Amino acid sequence: MQPNITCSPGSPSAPARAQASHVLPIRVYYEDTDAGGVVYYANYLKFCERGRTEWLRALGVGQQALLEESGIAFMVRSLQADYRGSARLDDTLQIVSRIGTLRRASIQFEQQALRDGELLFSSSVIVACVDVNRHKPTAIPAPLYALLESQA
Repeated sequence: MQPNITCSPGSPSAPARAQASHVLPIRVYYEDTDAGGVVYYANYLKFCERGRTEWLRALGVGQQALLEESGIAFMVRSLQADYRGSARLDDTLQIVSRIGTLRRASIQFEQQALRDGELLFSSSVIVACVDVNRHKPTAIPAPLYALLESQA
């Protein structure tokens, strides 16, 4: 079964309005920090996960719907991370996500965490499209691939 990823023209999530990159604002809460009030390093990865999820949602693609309708999920295969600065309690960050490389069964995302334009964190994350029933990589469904390709 193919996932339902069509968007009605003129809707906020219609592909024509989607941008090649997505920006998700994130507020740093106490729970995101260590004892010194600095964002704990692993939480940048959580912020980036939210950025990828919200980017797909803005395109009209729900990951739960993909799982239920097609039996596929995106799973992190590899990542590279570069920590350049420190975010602190109450900072507002911008998580910028864009496609670096699109392949038949994987997507490489380039992501950054910025504070007022200052680069604090960057990452390159490869997510694989996986058939969750077989636990094997599988091709991204054609309609979804076409939508992603329009963003690459």
